[in-house]
Amino acid sequence: MHPSILDVYGHINASRPHLDYSRLIAAMASTHVSAPPLAQFKVVEFAGIGPGPMVGMILADFGANVIRVDRPSLSTPDVFNRGKRCITLNAKVPSARDVLRRLIERADILIDPSRPGFMESVDLGPNVFLGDPITGKEGRNRRLIYARLAGFSRTGPHKNMAGHDLSYLALSGVLSLFPGEKKPTFPLNILGSFAGGSVVCALGILLALVERQQSGLGQVSGTRYISTFPILHSLYPTSARVFTGPRGTNMLDGGAPFYDTYTCADGLWMSVACVEPHFFRAFLDCFCAALPGFTLDGWRPTYETPEDHSSWPRLREFMDRGFKMHSRDYWTRVFHGTDACALPVLSVTEAAASVSGSTSSSAESMSPVPAPHPELARTPSVPINGITSADSFNMRGQHTDEVLSELGLTKEEKIQLLHDGALGKRTARL
Repeated sequence: MHPSILDVYGHINASRPHLDYSRLIAAMASTHVSAPPLAQFKVVEFAGIGPGPMVGMILADFGANVIRVDRPSLSTPDVFNRGKRCITLNAKVPSARDVLRRLIERADILIDPSRPGFMESVDLGPNVFLGDPITGKEGRNRRLIYARLAGFSRTGPHKNMAGHDLSYLALSGVLSLFPGEKKPTFPLNILGSFAGGSVVCALGILLALVERQQSGLGQVSGTRYISTFPILHSLYPTSARVFTGPRGTNMLDGGAPFYDTYTCADGLWMSVACVEPHFFRAFLDCFCAALPGFTLDGWRPTYETPEDHSSWPRLREFMDRGFKMHSRDYWTRVFHGTDACALPVLSVTEAAASVSGSTSSSAESMSPVPAPHPELARTPSVPINGITSADSFNMRGQHTDEVLSELGLTKEEKIQLLHDGALGKRTARL
């Protein structure tokens, strides 16, 4: 009896959540399941925070052989280490740079999340591998996809400045659109760093890989967090009632009562997003049926109420009072299975504990089980197993000796790296 993919990976120890690629491909062949779509690609990821590591995780989730290069001083557990092998090398040490060049020469993809100019300063910039168009010097790996992430433009006035998600949201114009009574509120670091950074960078890598099939050549793929937003906003029709008024008064920034969140009788919340007329009709039918006889001093909204901006305050009060008459789970049952676009606001704990595919309509059973996405039917992602705590991600330098051996380094060369401090302190061990 052939082993299943889950059989192969179900035993992976929590301290080593990376892939044995030969076993993966063999197991998939024996079960007539295609290997993950990126199983043939080798990736070198230079350690960073947030967006860069997430790019590597996305690629690893779909089978790529990702080797993460950590700085010797870095020891913080990283939840994005899933599926990777981690080595420790100090790129500022000449002997370490020699090893890194050998590693990158064999790679398909390099992920560079460092500040502009750093990789060039340690002689690991794009021209070293792709070739120098000015001098005509041949590159060491002309098929390399050199993916670079930065918060600010690499040539603009902010290129040498530090920043975080909030910084990039502020300069992009996005932050000004977020509601707030006296100042804009802001989301977690999901929008700029991950959606506008990691996902866009991963897309750029895939586009470059597709193009490489035609040209045989790699290229630099540059991503600046949420850099596409100003273009998108400049092209948006100014006549649309989306962001034409003051902050907090527009359709999608909390101004519209039919696109907002409401407190229920138990202090929990429901989200309402019935912007289109047919969705608002579905919402209003369910809401009013659940509150027979309820009015606001004899007033009830009609299907046309959202079109009358002057009626929004009254509609908001009607909905606010109505939601407070019942619990969140009651309202969840009322709207479940409808096109009302009304769903419970789950806590992080509830969302993580929820069960996919449950027939129950309670709030705790309506969120999917976390898994790598997108879901590919014929070439699925690698199963997530063996990750149970923060210790599962603290793998700094765990695979250094293994990777150095794959590169063909002798015992004497490894000892020299230790002596040079290329692996950290001279007391470090392989």
